[in-house]
Amino acid sequence: MKPFEQLRIVFFGTPDFAVASLSALVEAGANIVGVVTAVDKPAGRGMHLQESAVKQYAVSKGLPVLQPEKMKDSTFLETLKNLNADLQVVVAFRMMPEIVWNMPPMGTINVHGSLLPQYRGAAPINWAIINGETETGVTTFKLKHEIDTGDILLQQKVAILPEDNAGTMHDKLMHAGAELLVTTVKGLAAGILNEVPQNIAAGREIKIAPKLFKEHLLIDWEKSSAEINNFIRGLSPYPAAYTLLKGKQLKIYRTHYQVDYNNLQPGAYETDHHTYLRFVTRDGWIYIDELQLEGKKRMDIMSFLKGFRG
Repeated sequence: MKPFEQLRIVFFGTPDFAVASLSALVEAGANIVGVVTAVDKPAGRGMHLQESAVKQYAVSKGLPVLQPEKMKDSTFLETLKNLNADLQVVVAFRMMPEIVWNMPPMGTINVHGSLLPQYRGAAPINWAIINGETETGVTTFKLKHEIDTGDILLQQKVAILPEDNAGTMHDKLMHAGAELLVTTVKGLAAGILNEVPQNIAAGREIKIAPKLFKEHLLIDWEKSSAEINNFIRGLSPYPAAYTLLKGKQLKIYRTHYQVDYNNLQPGAYETDHHTYLRFVTRDGWIYIDELQLEGKKRMDIMSFLKGFRG
């Protein structure tokens, strides 16, 4: 076993969520011998090439950066092999072939934003809130063939508060995951961690977290007020739940609700044109606090109602 500071580590990641983990390793004194991230992509009005958040951080720290278009590219594989990594770390990166994740002698570890085996998949933070969970967490585990199924190394629970949404939980789990990753790598270096197979007990419901597409984002007003409120929280600020208002898409970011059984049609709305816009649900009302009508900017409800003629 090598001491933590001598382990040769290659880091794979792309968005801000991954930067926190890479930064935590660097600040802890880890020996990052290479950083693999997405290729630069055109973005914005001018379609200028934009570097990933991980690349920007890596360059600022003078870390070697690799940006393969294809993970099985022979040149990339040879370069990766020559880095002679003891361990690879993956945070918020695309699927990797076995020839990559099985390359280093200590394998490849991943940081996932849930308490595995719950919420395997691409959108664990969103789905945990949508499903009304009051607790989630982060897991470090060894990569294997099936996605998010590898042996668990460490886990850390994180509470989901009633005021949390996908954005606030993203930040909480980002930092919790970064801390847990450093602890995990130090534990592996010291040889004190046991790999624990993911336990799926008979009869235990396993909830999944598939990637979100537009068809997942439309609000179903036939559901209960609490379910709809959780749905909106779980998709805020991105990709944002929506409904239709006078034929236009209305993204909804923040709400509160009232249980008040009535005989009105779910999806119908009422407003006093000054302080509230509310939609009928199966068991009451959803009050909109923050929203964005198609073609307009995001705003609070009172600002919106000043110009709304509904």
